[in-house]
Amino acid sequence: MLKPHVTMACIVHCKGKFLFVEEIEYGKRTLNQPAGHLEENETILEGASRELYEETGIRAEMQHLVKIYQWHAPRSQKDYLRFVFALELDDWAEITPHDSDITQGFWLTLEEFNYYIRQENQCARNPLVTEALEDYLAGSRYPLDILTLFNN
Repeated sequence: MLKPHVTMACIVHCKGKFLFVEEIEYGKRTLNQPAGHLEENETILEGASRELYEETGIRAEMQHLVKIYQWHAPRSQKDYLRFVFALELDDWAEITPHDSDITQGFWLTLEEFNYYIRQENQCARNPLVTEALEDYLAGSRYPLDILTLFNN
């Protein structure tokens, strides 16, 4: 039976810019949305808010589900289910990572993001980063109540 890794990512938008975090993966600087793995005894929404705080220092609630993606990572040979959420902030927040894997954070326009990942030795963490941004910009939004938690 397949047991994919469950991850959550947050598209944070404010005044035409998106929040990205930089981390090193396989020796390369990469950009990602604030994201991470679901932990035991937490809901997907709790995990998304936790990851946002750990990687950026921002405390905020998710506003929409963008999409759920299934992806097989060719390098690690792992399978993932990635829940991507969106939230809109009224003002840019200072980025203060609490996760040692995050080297810094950026507020970037889509053009600045595309320029950044075209630079030598830099890339998006995985293809879902760009795919989720494109889906968000195309208007993909679902209400959070599409996710239901059952405690039996």
